[in-house]
Amino acid sequence: MGGEVIIFISIFLMVFGISYLYLTTRNKERLALIEKGAEASIFVKGKREATAPFWKILLLNISLLLMGIGLAIFIASLMVEMGLDEDVAYPGTIFLMAGLGLYIGFTLTKKLDKEE
Repeated sequence: MGGEVIIFISIFLMVFGISYLYLTTRNKERLALIEKGAEASIFVKGKREATAPFWKILLLNISLLLMGIGLAIFIASLMVEMGLDEDVAYPGTIFLMAGLGLYIGFTLTKKLDKEE
């Protein structure tokens, strides 16, 4: 029982420490830039005018990922019917086709950003 509590506390402390270090470092860096006379506009992450909306990119990538997984299951069932081991066919083709779907989504997202 004690081991689980120690692991939970250590994970919480790690997340807290990383976020605290990130925020304090960012604050010190910004204060140093302000002291040197930098403009405040550099702190705002500017949105490019020609970027595609987030929901379009998310929908495109999720749909291609799910289509890749569906196609992988179909291909794996054909491979099992041809005599390949089921334990190898399903995970291998699912990972391969899911990765291919994500890569295609990445390239289409780049093309979508250039168009808009």
